[in-house]
Amino acid sequence: VQLQASGGGLVQAGGSLRVSCAVSGGTFDNYGMGWLRQAPGKEREPVAVIGSNGFTNYRDSVEGRFAISRDNPKNAVFLQMNNLEPEDTGVYICWIGLSDRDYWGKGTQVTVSS
Repeated sequence: VQLQASGGGLVQAGGSLRVSCAVSGGTFDNYGMGWLRQAPGKEREPVAVIGSNGFTNYRDSVEGRFAISRDNPKNAVFLQMNNLEPEDTGVYICWIGLSDRDYWGKGTQVTVSS
């Protein structure tokens, strides 16, 4: 299983970005997927998850600003990020939880300038 994230970049506070993650190595319709992030000097933290049934959950600080979605035929998961804040800066890492273990990609850098 491999995960490849893309779409990061530099944006001003208040701007928007959409990051994408392509998952290869199987079919993943029945598994949860999501995004984590890691800022410099900080621990990795969960940002958003989406279940196989479309149920979503977000960390409090991004609720109402971020939206996670998935495209099962394309084995992809997305994170639309609006009204970005400097505190959202970090490497955004996509995740999938399979029956035997979890998998993570290398991530894509998101930098929000004030």
